[in-house]
Amino acid sequence: MPVLVAPGDGFERSSGTSVKICGLTTLTDVKAASDAGANYVGFVFFEKSPRNLSVQDAQVLAIEVPMGIAKVALVVNASDDLLDAITASVPLDMLQLHGHETPERVTELKARYGLPVMKAIGVADASDLPAIDQYATVADQLLIDAKPPKNAALPGGNGLAFDWRLLAGREIGVPWMLAGGLTPDNVAEAVRMTGTRQVDVSSGVEATPGQKDAALITAFVKGARI
Repeated sequence: MPVLVAPGDGFERSSGTSVKICGLTTLTDVKAASDAGANYVGFVFFEKSPRNLSVQDAQVLAIEVPMGIAKVALVVNASDDLLDAITASVPLDMLQLHGHETPERVTELKARYGLPVMKAIGVADASDLPAIDQYATVADQLLIDAKPPKNAALPGGNGLAFDWRLLAGREIGVPWMLAGGLTPDNVAEAVRMTGTRQVDVSSGVEATPGQKDAALITAFVKGARI
């Protein structure tokens, strides 16, 4: 049976905020995230991203992830063929949908692959908040991210933040992560302002797009748990 990853379950490696380091591309990244105490690692399957992995490369990385760290596949409007290939070869604990997938698609993929599904919700202003309630009825987790600029090439990983006050005191019916523009310098404030128990970072711990920095990863995890 698949494991539903949520705060307080077997994937909780330490007290305090759970952390996902997304967009890992090397074994060095995997070790840095593990050594820092990350709870989740994310592998990106999206050709336009500087963090994109082939199925074969992701398999090599995923096998080296230590027990107790959840492995997440990030996809964007992925076809069944791509998802079939990923799930057949890469040992995963969760799918992350970062495109325009409908609630019906979320339900379909949960049934098809038997894995928990996290749905990303882009937020720019209060008009985007109803989608949180809509997807909370079908997804196992939500990732609440900054909405990308119009015509942006990437749906996430753009280093942008949104007004965290929009989430202050909001009741969300499933476990959720805060993402978007988080860095070692601002993650503690983001946790304080939103009350989130989980955070996700990609570009905020990179030296250059797609190149993770071990020192930044360590600083981010520490900052999230202050």
